[in-house]
Amino acid sequence: MNTAELQTLFKALAAGGGEARFVGGVVRDALLGNQVDDIDLAVNLPPEKVTSLLTAAGIKVVPTGIEHGTVTAVMGHQGYEITTLRRDVETDGRHAKVDFTDDWKADAARRDFTINAIYADAKGRLYDYFNGREDLTRGRVRFIGNPEERLIEDVLRILRYFRFYAAFGHGEADSKAMKACQKLAPLLSQLSAERVWKEINKMLISSNPLPAWKLMHDKKILTHILPEAAHLNRLSRLVELEQKHTRPDAIRRLASLLVWGEAVAKKVAERLRLSNRETTKLQILGKLPARLQGYSDPIPLRGLLYEFGKENIRDALLLLAADEVVNNLDEALRIVDAWEKPVFPLQGTDLMRLGLKESPRMGEILRSVETWWKQKDFQPTKGECLTEVEKYLSGY
Repeated sequence: MNTAELQTLFKALAAGGGEARFVGGVVRDALLGNQVDDIDLAVNLPPEKVTSLLTAAGIKVVPTGIEHGTVTAVMGHQGYEITTLRRDVETDGRHAKVDFTDDWKADAARRDFTINAIYADAKGRLYDYFNGREDLTRGRVRFIGNPEERLIEDVLRILRYFRFYAAFGHGEADSKAMKACQKLAPLLSQLSAERVWKEINKMLISSNPLPAWKLMHDKKILTHILPEAAHLNRLSRLVELEQKHTRPDAIRRLASLLVWGEAVAKKVAERLRLSNRETTKLQILGKLPARLQGYSDPIPLRGLLYEFGKENIRDALLLLAADEVVNNLDEALRIVDAWEKPVFPLQGTDLMRLGLKESPRMGEILRSVETWWKQKDFQPTKGECLTEVEKYLSGY
């Protein structure tokens, strides 16, 4: 709040009779003592006026969402989103039509939760119209106004509620919010898969998503978006293991909630429209745990490491441990961390020197010898691999 850049920005807007305030996550995180990543500002001037004032002050302005009243001020390597105060005119459950206003409380009233409607001015004074600071302190996530009306305005707020409960909630969830979420959960089918996954992803990487996920399961919210994701005990144990061994990962945690198998993973990935990378990882974690159950022999473990890589093997071992079928997780992870991928000593040119022409058969022989080399724990030398090739060529 005290950086020279932000003070310059505030002064530029004040010069035109405007007032800017920090709002939302930046205020919430500052009050909690958390790291602040994004800085959002609200202002009581129309976006055209904001653009004019900032440009006159030599500040670069990008119209990132000007139809919704949002511009981004770029100062140095940092962007600051500045949004004109708004009030809702019309909503359809997915989008809202808004008018610009200069009424701070009206702008606060259209926000979803009390903890997201706390403002702070350039001197750090708070403007808290709906008791959000107390809710934040007590770990309460409450809708502003009537929860059912707020959900009808935007159905995505059902998932946002559980995401914010996962991040900031303590104790019992707000009963009015729960009642409204249960009642309107069937409307979740209106949402695009991308919007659903964005909220689920953020929820899953919170420090402990289990209480919120259990609420979604118990209140039948998951029935409408992800009925397969019901292995709560496995998720619970995985969260504990991650605290010791690694960072949270949304796809790993999603895999822990599913019945393992490529078919289920593929179905879920298609429904959530995961990226290609996320889909590949989820499908690998759907099949890999079953293949790793005999990991106590380091040779097959190293073979799977060669095939799938360290990250996937670590994830699969954590999932197996969460399923309570790994005898010595620390030893298995030690082997994984110490492993360096060996290089298969043969190339196609080596076979061509033996008289083979480039062909599908040459590829088959290379793959067969590579499999044999893996089964021998990557120990055979190039000469020994060539001897194995010659055996294939002699038709043994």
